[in-house]
Amino acid sequence: MMATPQWADAIERGLVQIAQDAVVHPTAVLILADRTGQERPVSIGAHARVGAFTVVHGGTILGEDVEVGHGGVVGEPETGYALRAHHDGHGADTVLGDGVVLRAGAVVYAGARVGARTAIGHHTLLRTGVRIGDDSQLGHLMTVERDTVIGDRVRCSPLTHLTAQMHIGDDAFIGARVGTINDKHLIWRDPDRQEPLRPPRVEAGAKVGTGVVLLPGVVIGAGALVGAGSLVTRDVAPGSTVFGSPARTNGGRS
Repeated sequence: MMATPQWADAIERGLVQIAQDAVVHPTAVLILADRTGQERPVSIGAHARVGAFTVVHGGTILGEDVEVGHGGVVGEPETGYALRAHHDGHGADTVLGDGVVLRAGAVVYAGARVGARTAIGHHTLLRTGVRIGDDSQLGHLMTVERDTVIGDRVRCSPLTHLTAQMHIGDDAFIGARVGTINDKHLIWRDPDRQEPLRPPRVEAGAKVGTGVVLLPGVVIGAGALVGAGSLVTRDVAPGSTVFGSPARTNGGRS
C-alpha cells in the first residue's frame, strides 16, 4: 500500500497490521476510535484490497483475499435508538472472513461477522451483531437488521429486508423484495404497550419467493416453498408448498 500519514502513524503505533501484498487505496479513511474514544486495532490480510473512499473503523479484521469495494464502510459503531435500546457508539470487532467480497457502497456495522467466500451486494446494510455463514450471497440494496443470523450457502436476492433477530438456515433461498416483520402490533418507543419481538424463522433449505411477506413469529419449515407474492400468517410445514394471501397449501383450493 501507499501509506498516507494517517495510516503510517497507526502502523507505527502498532494499531494497524497490513500484509505486505495487501492493497489499500490512498483515499481510504481510517477511524480507530469509536464514539466513546476507545481505539481498536485493525488487521488486513494477505491479498486483501480496500477500495477508494472506503471507511475502515477500529476493530476491523479483514481475512485473506477480502475485497472491499469503493465507498464501503466496515465497522461503523451504532448510535441512537435501535431495537428498543439507545446505543452510544461503542465499537466492536468486525470480521470479514477469507475471500469475502463487499461490493461498492455496502455498510457493515461494528460487531458483524461475515463468513468465508460470502459476497455482499452494492449498498447493502448489515447492522450490529449480524452473523453470516460461509459461501452465502446477499444481493444489492438489502437491509439485514440487528442480530440476525444467516447460515451457509444462503442466497438472498436484492431489495429484501430481514428484520432483527431472524434466523435463516443453511441452503435457504430468499427472493427479491421479501418483507419480514417482528412486531405484530407495530409499536415503537412505547414501553408500556410493547410486547416481545417475534421474528420469523426460515429453516434449512426453505425457499421464499419474490415479494413474499412473513408476519411475526412464523416458521418456514425445512425444505418448504413459499410462492411469489404470498402473505404468510402461520407456520409452513417442512417440505410443503404454499402460496396465496394468506398463504395456504395449493393456495387454499381443495
